[in-house]
Amino acid sequence: MAETEEPKMKARPIVRLGIFLISHSIFFSVICFSAGVLALLLLPMFSMNTYISENALMPGSANTMLSGQEVSDSNNLVKDLKSLNSQPGSTVFGSQKIIAQYILNLGAEVNYHRFHPQLSQFHPVHFFSSPDPGIIRDNVSCITQGINTIGIIRAPQADGKEAIVLVTPYNPVKTSLHETLSLGIAYSVFSLLAQVTWLAKDIVWLIADSRYGEYAAVSAWLRDYHTPAFGRSIMIDTDACPETNVLYEFEANHMTEKMSLGDFKRAGTMAAALVIKVSNRSEHFEDSLSVYAEASNGQMPNLDLINIVNYLAVYRQGFRIKIEKFLPLLDCKWLKVLGEVFESIGKFIRSMNPEWKFGMPASDYVDGTATLASSLYYQAVGIPTGSHGAFRDFQIDAITVEMSPKFPSGVNVRHDEFILRGGRLIEGVVRSVNNLLEKFHQSFFLYLMVSTSKFVSVGVYMIAFALLVAPLPAVAASLYSYANNLNLTVEKVEPAASANSDDELIVSLRSWKWVNAAKRVFVVHVWGAVVSLLPYFICQIPGYSPTTRSIIWALLSLLTLLILSVVLCSPLRSTKSSEQQIQEWAFLKAMTTSAAFIGLCLMSVINFATAELGAFLVVSMCLLVHPLKLDLVPGSFKALSRAACNLVLGFIAFPPVTFFLFKAALQSLDDLHIGDFWNWMETLWAWNSATFLYLGMVHLPCWVLCTEILLHSC
Repeated sequence: MAETEEPKMKARPIVRLGIFLISHSIFFSVICFSAGVLALLLLPMFSMNTYISENALMPGSANTMLSGQEVSDSNNLVKDLKSLNSQPGSTVFGSQKIIAQYILNLGAEVNYHRFHPQLSQFHPVHFFSSPDPGIIRDNVSCITQGINTIGIIRAPQADGKEAIVLVTPYNPVKTSLHETLSLGIAYSVFSLLAQVTWLAKDIVWLIADSRYGEYAAVSAWLRDYHTPAFGRSIMIDTDACPETNVLYEFEANHMTEKMSLGDFKRAGTMAAALVIKVSNRSEHFEDSLSVYAEASNGQMPNLDLINIVNYLAVYRQGFRIKIEKFLPLLDCKWLKVLGEVFESIGKFIRSMNPEWKFGMPASDYVDGTATLASSLYYQAVGIPTGSHGAFRDFQIDAITVEMSPKFPSGVNVRHDEFILRGGRLIEGVVRSVNNLLEKFHQSFFLYLMVSTSKFVSVGVYMIAFALLVAPLPAVAASLYSYANNLNLTVEKVEPAASANSDDELIVSLRSWKWVNAAKRVFVVHVWGAVVSLLPYFICQIPGYSPTTRSIIWALLSLLTLLILSVVLCSPLRSTKSSEQQIQEWAFLKAMTTSAAFIGLCLMSVINFATAELGAFLVVSMCLLVHPLKLDLVPGSFKALSRAACNLVLGFIAFPPVTFFLFKAALQSLDDLHIGDFWNWMETLWAWNSATFLYLGMVHLPCWVLCTEILLHSC
């Protein structure tokens, strides 16, 4: 009886789908990448109106209690500070003494906090952590010390477990009118909160000594606030710092009023923080307000905090809300044409069904795109836009509220009205946060602002990133399969009667052909890590300009790449057959594409905005890169067009060139210098921005590998 053949099992649907995508990787790549770019362009049209998610906030539900009495008291503080600065023999700590006296008169607690500014020099060990403040304190003199003044109101209706922080930066050496106005606004609110009985959270007022930067003062106070010091005295050495004697004398006179310079006073867990600033720019028509929210590495506060400020500013105090825009996009003709096209499509869709809400006016689209690009840029750079970023490092929601008065800085009119409106705005925000029973959690933490009243959530803009990077694994698998098939065609010339052991050996050797390419990719990424560490050693050489350091960095990078290539891996170009060389660059492109996919996905976890912007150039390079020799030999239009695109993309994607092109779009070409790139990178590592690591360990290695494929002698 003849044996029946066993039926073959069908592959699972997911496996068949994967095989289909791999076999049609070119078509799949074009569709996904085009859809990703289109999704980014459509983001302003898919934005949502802002709303208050947490019902307990209830902004504007209570009438304001701030009156002219508090404004009058704050004006007295402003006048005393101005008169002190006008005196020729005034000390640095005289303003702290005046502020502390005003706080004590309210019955609040006062203490001073001494700090030393941290070094901003790059150090690989401290990249994701702050240096030891004890080490810094031992290496600097008392001349460089700053002193913060802190006032605390204990909530009568609470047990001291939660607190709200108000921050006003103040430079006691170079005092300006806008800084004294910000102190006046904060003091008017603080004096009111010292009298009310409905407080459920402690109020902390931090007057940050901004002589060495606002961020440094706030960060030092937060670090000491969250780091208990057991058995360590933080008293100031009066022999080494005789200027602080004035503070000790003031302390001795007020020991009965709960003031101690040596004791670091704390309140409860911080629920939120507001940095209050008054801009030195004056507005022509009305008082305006700007909200800065970006923290380090794209971190954002809860959207509810921004929403309550915008709501109270517009609908209660009549401020005009300003938001940052990427100004070059406002004059782009192609963007205006695209907005008109989308507007026409939206009108056509609404004519078919009025319930389909798609499209927006062309002017709103251009304005929204410029705002979204600015929000995406500031998140991608990873540098805080204000001292509020120090709070976000401790998972505290904080924003900077900057008010711009209608009157010029030198005109002493409308001060009372401006302080009253600004104080009532801060009072309303404090009331809303005071109502919270838990931390902000209802609204979004990942979002992009399109306007003051519209935003794009992470669930929308992550679709564009997913579409951009989706072709990378399919292309890598397709190239790997293509390279193995090339090897099979070479092996097919052998006799068909070969033994089974020989077949297994051929398959085994064929399956390990990718190791050389993987080793090459690994070596280039190790080189990227070395390039990222070189600035630390270059900074040890004193006396060099940024331009000279940029040149040294470039030369050392080329030298280390040559050494690593010779020592750790054999060169890819050798005497091989044409089919073996084609197989070689195919494996190299497959490994490069896989590494780029992994790097972008990892970066999206750290800073999504950086990964989204970087995906434009990296995915374009990985998809288009092809050896120039293979494109120039046929001479067809398709091959020559691909070669031209690769050359242009390779030039634009080089990190220094990308930086200078972007900077040229914002300012004139005459202001560009080679050292500007070094200064920008130095800023990134000084702020511990993950974008610095992305450029050195993801983008630059990918560019080098794509350039090597482009120049491959196949």
